[in-house]
Amino acid sequence: MLTFAVLHVKGTKHTLFAQEGQVQIANLYNEEDRDTFELIRQQFREKNPGYDMGYLSDVREVGAKEITQVAFVQQIGGVTNQDVLAKATITGNPGSVRESEAIVGDILILHKGESLRFDTEMGLLVFEVPIEPEQELPSFIRPDWDPNITDVPGGCATDIDAYRRILLTWSEDVGEYIYHALNAHRVRIYDSFSHYHPVDGGFDEFYLVQMVHPGAKIITSEKVDKIKNPGKVKKSQVDGLIDEHELEVGDLVYLPRGVMHRGYGGVVTQVITIPGFIPGSEIGVDHHLRAINERLGLSEEDALPFNEEHSHEAVIR
Repeated sequence: MLTFAVLHVKGTKHTLFAQEGQVQIANLYNEEDRDTFELIRQQFREKNPGYDMGYLSDVREVGAKEITQVAFVQQIGGVTNQDVLAKATITGNPGSVRESEAIVGDILILHKGESLRFDTEMGLLVFEVPIEPEQELPSFIRPDWDPNITDVPGGCATDIDAYRRILLTWSEDVGEYIYHALNAHRVRIYDSFSHYHPVDGGFDEFYLVQMVHPGAKIITSEKVDKIKNPGKVKKSQVDGLIDEHELEVGDLVYLPRGVMHRGYGGVVTQVITIPGFIPGSEIGVDHHLRAINERLGLSEEDALPFNEEHSHEAVIR
C-alpha cells in the first residue's frame, strides 16, 4: 500500500507548505514526490474536521474502519483505462458479501466495518467521511452502467449533449443518491463558467482527472476579491490575476473554498465536493472579468479569459 502525491503550485513543483486557500495540483502517479501529499491532506483535514483522504496505489484490499469510506476507482492494473475491468467484493458484518465489476470512474462505498478486495491491483482515491449517508446507498455506483444515472447538463457542462453523470448529490431534484457529506459527479468539461464557492457556507472541491485532450487546463484565481471589484482593478494588476494550469491524467486538483476556477479544453474528471454541493454556493464571475477587459480596453492577447455565455449577467447556482 502506498499513499502519495505530487504538488504543483501555479504550474511548478514545490516541496514547501502551501499557503491557506492556494490551488494545489497533485499528480497521483508520481512516486518520487509522494511525501508532498501531506501538503494537500493537511489543509483539507484542517478545513474539514473529521474527514481524511489518501491515494492507495497498487492495492488489492481496503481494510474495514469504523467510519464511512468512499473510494474512487482511478487505475486498474496500473492503467487509467475504461476498457479494463476488475472484480470487486465488499464484505460486511455479519458475513454479508456483495460483488460487482468495477471500472475507472466508479465509486465504491464502504460503511462502518466493511472491507473491500479486488482480483487485481488498483489505484483508489479514498475519502474517510465522518457522517453516514442519509439514505441507503448502493455499494457500487457506476456512472456508465447504472440506469438511475443519466446525463444532466448543468454546472461545468451546460451543453445539451453534455456528459455529466451525478453520482452522489445534495438534492433529489438532480440525482437518485443523496449524500450531504460528500457529492460527486463525473463530467466532461470543454468550457465551464468561471466561478467560486464562498469561504462561509461553501465547500472544498477536487477534480480527479481521468481523461484529457492535449492542452486541456484549469483556469484559477486566488484574487477573487479584486475580480469582484472590476472598477478598481488597475492595468498593472491584470498580470497575475489569473493562473492557468495544464492538466494530465492522474492529476488531483484541490480547490479550497474561495478560489475561482474554470475547466477548459476537454477534460473528463470526477468533481468531488466536501461537504456536498450546497445550492446557491456556485458564484459566477465571468461578468466581472468581462467588465475588467472592457474598462481597461484590453486587447485579445492581453484580455482576461472568460466564458462568453455567462458573462452578460451575474450567475449564482
